[in-house]
Amino acid sequence: MRDKDLEQYYSTYRDLFASTGFKLLVEDLTKNASAINAVEAVKDANDLYFRKGQMSIIASIVNLEAQIDVAEESVLADELLDVEGAPA
Repeated sequence: MRDKDLEQYYSTYRDLFASTGFKLLVEDLTKNASAINAVEAVKDANDLYFRKGQMSIIASIVNLEAQIDVAEESVLADELLDVEGAPA
């Protein structure tokens, strides 16, 4: 990767994803999502919207590793295209 700041950014995320704490957080959020997503426990429309927001945040955190992987792969693919497309 040519951009050292961006390389450090992705490296820091990889370190986070490899940590026990992050793995436990994702596991706990995944377990909690089942209870939050139970519509029979919804009291009213406001509670439904609140739960929808909770589920959105949980999904963002649980899917963060995949999102970062896709972003990094995209940067690497763009760099590869730049190198291959450069005149020799």
